[in-house]
Amino acid sequence: MNILKQEKPLLISLLLAVLAFFLEHSLLEAGKAIALVGAFVLVGGILIASMRVAHHAEILAHKVGDPYGTMILTLAAVAVEVLILAIMMQGDAQPTLVRDTIYSAVMLDINGILGLAALLGGLKHGEQPYNDDSGKTYGVMILTAMGISMIVPEFVPAVKWTSYSAFTSFAMLALYGLFLRMQVGRHSYFFSYSYPRRAPAATEQHDAHAHDDSTAASITIIIAGVVLIGVLAEFMSVLLGEGLRGSGAPPAVMAILVAAISAAPEILTALRAALHNRMQATVNIAMGASLSTVILTVPVMEAIALYTGQPFIMAMTPVQTVMIMITLIAAAINLNDGETNAIEGMTHFILFATFIMLSALGL
Repeated sequence: MNILKQEKPLLISLLLAVLAFFLEHSLLEAGKAIALVGAFVLVGGILIASMRVAHHAEILAHKVGDPYGTMILTLAAVAVEVLILAIMMQGDAQPTLVRDTIYSAVMLDINGILGLAALLGGLKHGEQPYNDDSGKTYGVMILTAMGISMIVPEFVPAVKWTSYSAFTSFAMLALYGLFLRMQVGRHSYFFSYSYPRRAPAATEQHDAHAHDDSTAASITIIIAGVVLIGVLAEFMSVLLGEGLRGSGAPPAVMAILVAAISAAPEILTALRAALHNRMQATVNIAMGASLSTVILTVPVMEAIALYTGQPFIMAMTPVQTVMIMITLIAAAINLNDGETNAIEGMTHFILFATFIMLSALGL
């Protein structure tokens, strides 16, 4: 009963899923406007469920500490993203959905989350220290993963795509396997930083009490939450597709929506860490989420596409390629000295605003 009281928000998402099951056809027949309203109500339900998943991932993260903690949080977010994408791919053919979602996620994680966190944290604390080994490691791995999976495919002939796709999947998994060995093995210190001991603030004491929940309960709720998100995503994709049909909305709307849903819990956690002057956690979340999104989503979604025979395009557009390169170059420069500040945060946040503007223009 105590768990049920704590998980009231998750029960709201469950209620929305039940209502969507019985009312889906009625909403579709009521017109595009009603379908669109229903879709955004379900988006709210997905956000609620994803926040609870992130909350319990954070509980587990607090118990095991960094770098394991942020790894759990980012993997939970990627699981949500992959599940939503897999369901949405079963609807109308959207060959660029996965590509656009990964691109949007990287823009949101590095420029949005890291940029805003460094900006606000810098305005409050000035220069904020972290382990520069983590920024360098994440940066070069993101560049390598995106290069071979989303830039090189532009030059691969369609008749040879299947072979290259299989190679890409193997390369991604090999790269991530080595990364995990580094992150939890002898090089785990790359992703941690020793902050001076201090008395916890009142909000942090409250968070510490919140982490008293049992590990088994947290794992169970994470699994149940991910399943519930999948159910809600299936109904949401149908209603949103109908609501946007013929509306002239930019093609990237669906991709940005999926990326924002999966990143929503990370945004709050990263901002809270930055405001508490713990930039290492913010770097691990933002850069780790970008890397996990590319390196895990690509092989899973390519495997699904190859198995189902669905049309699939991974090569980025010229505009996307330029924005990714500017972002990674800026990140390499900003994350090179072991300290972030408000100016560095602002540069990334301006890049995020540029991404939103380009998406609104349909570019």
